[in-house]
Amino acid sequence: MPSKMRKNIHIGAKVSIVEKHNQRNGELTTGVVKTILTNSGSHPHGIKVRLESGKVGRVKSILG
Repeated sequence: MPSKMRKNIHIGAKVSIVEKHNQRNGELTTGVVKTILTNSGSHPHGIKVRLESGKVGRVKSILG
């Protein structure tokens, strides 16, 4: 899955993330990547990012 690979996520990309408190219900938040927080090349639960809105979560899909 592309959202689990750091190389596929770029600053300025529009993504859907799941925040920590929404992991159980799967509610997604959409926004633009400000910072990539995961240092490793991949992560099984998705790459952690900070959106321009300040929200932090793991990328579930890349929208553009």
